[in-house]
Amino acid sequence: MREDAPVDEPVVEPALLVELVTLAEEAARAAGALICDGRPTQVEVAGTKSSPVDVVTAMDLAAETLLRDRLLRARPHDGVLGEEQGWLPGTSGVTWVLDPIDGTVNYLYGLANYAVLVAAVIGPIDAAPDPARWTVLAACVHAPGDGRTYTATLGGGAWRDGRRLAVTVPPSLEQCLVGTGFGYRSEVREAQGRVLAGLVPKVRDIRRMGSAGLDLCTLAEGGLDLYYERGLNPWDLAAGSLIAQEAGARVSGLRGNRAGVTMTVAGTPPRAAELIEVLERADADMAL
Repeated sequence: MREDAPVDEPVVEPALLVELVTLAEEAARAAGALICDGRPTQVEVAGTKSSPVDVVTAMDLAAETLLRDRLLRARPHDGVLGEEQGWLPGTSGVTWVLDPIDGTVNYLYGLANYAVLVAAVIGPIDAAPDPARWTVLAACVHAPGDGRTYTATLGGGAWRDGRRLAVTVPPSLEQCLVGTGFGYRSEVREAQGRVLAGLVPKVRDIRRMGSAGLDLCTLAEGGLDLYYERGLNPWDLAAGSLIAQEAGARVSGLRGNRAGVTMTVAGTPPRAAELIEVLERADADMAL
């Protein structure tokens, strides 16, 4: 059992896992086609959320509607939690956690590093899915800008387009390439910048690519050695976390907590433990 897994990690029928990951991939690819093929030359901002730079496009809204329609047509008793349209409770015990465009700013600027994130989770059904209490069963991260598709099922490994993935094991923290991301509010960025300044001398280098889901998948296939970020919402985390875990990564928070909005750290276990120690000393989960 993974050290970050719940003690009572459920036993799930293999047929259900196959059904869920197949449906996740089909829905993610359909949403990706809508997003990519329907992208206008000039993408317009439809609204903002936490700050003027935290944008929503009309395509975010259309893609989430497509995802919800496809998933609930196939499994009408499931719940859905999406970034744009919130939580719809279900009765089956399975809830779909969706980010229709992870990396909306990249999409807005015409950069290819954005993705559709689809994950099926189980957990208490009396509240919206919570990373502290859920188990992710199946996931798909589809990047329509360059065609990458990542999938995973609980206990079934992580895959990119038919190739099994495994994290790299660098010999030291100093040789690690580290991915991260930043919040949208200026005071959050300022605090994150202070943490980053203390980390940079301790690692090989830093990358900020703009999509948490793709960062976790890139780590899973060896393109990053470590990843950390404060502020990930459930829809940012669910799909990529399973893919990283099934590729051999430890995915956790700080101070013994599970990954979540306060902090997410991912990487091969020994190097992740070293990064966690650095981040804890910097109070990276508190300095806001």
